[in-house]
Amino acid sequence: MNPFFFVNLGSYINTSLLLFVLGLWGIFVMRHNLIIVLMTIEIILLSISILAVTFSVYLDDVMGFILSLMVLTIAAAESAIGLAILVSYYRLRGGIGVEIISVLKG
Repeated sequence: MNPFFFVNLGSYINTSLLLFVLGLWGIFVMRHNLIIVLMTIEIILLSISILAVTFSVYLDDVMGFILSLMVLTIAAAESAIGLAILVSYYRLRGGIGVEIISVLKG
């Protein structure tokens, strides 16, 4: 069954665009908390993945699915490494604010 039977192509594109704009808004407005910045980067990558899968189904091509799997793999690795760095930095300094981290050198 075609997934576009109930919802048209524009709805998927609009949903992806909405998630992308929400992610950009989260990066630029909620800049003071690094965990929220990591979550908004994940939202941006998810919106790109949704768009790739949508056009892959629409064009009857498998490359969008492969791209989506690669994006999700990179997003998982980025989350794991980013959160590990934040946890270790929190243990050392006692805070993870952007103001505190911006004094790092190296």
